[in-house]
Amino acid sequence: MALSLREMQPSDIDQVVNVHLSSFQGFFLTFLGPRFLSLLYAYILSSPDGVGFVFIDQDQVLGFVCGSTQPSGFYRRFLTHQWRDITFAVLLRVIRTPSIASRLIWRLAIPPQASTEPGTATLMSIAVLPGYQNKGIGKALVQEFLNEMQRRGMRRVNLTTDKDGNDAVNAFYCHLGFQLVRSFMTPEGRRMNEYAISLSGGDGDA
Repeated sequence: MALSLREMQPSDIDQVVNVHLSSFQGFFLTFLGPRFLSLLYAYILSSPDGVGFVFIDQDQVLGFVCGSTQPSGFYRRFLTHQWRDITFAVLLRVIRTPSIASRLIWRLAIPPQASTEPGTATLMSIAVLPGYQNKGIGKALVQEFLNEMQRRGMRRVNLTTDKDGNDAVNAFYCHLGFQLVRSFMTPEGRRMNEYAISLSGGDGDA
């Protein structure tokens, strides 16, 4: 295999969405559909605060990671800039399942991983195709993301993941040096863990 890790490009979006759909079956953002996910990942790439990397084998995306250096208000900015496209992307699903409307508003307005602490970036999403997991791809993607955050002068990176039934993922982040900051429950009753890691060399560390 000709493996490489590089910055995510707009031409990668379709494959990134496919990796997301394969890796997060049953999750809320997956339920919103590929069109919504395409808008989300394209917006991350187009934003000055957005960061994304892909791990590829020749032209196939095996995994990706993305996040923001300004997580506070990220989804509000996304909604402000793309509200028409977002509406069309999710309208049919909201009509079929009206109860998701409040959940969607909560998710866009107050995402659980958003931090208001200066110098804190958020790793928003990471996924590896099921057939390529446990091969070091996820670790390489996270490390590249952390390196980029350090280059951008960030002091800390945080993320959230499910607390229940998710032991392998929680152990994965702990193994990489993330520390548990808090556990909390979302309005829909989903128990989450927030992790954070300090970056050496970021602004304010001296």
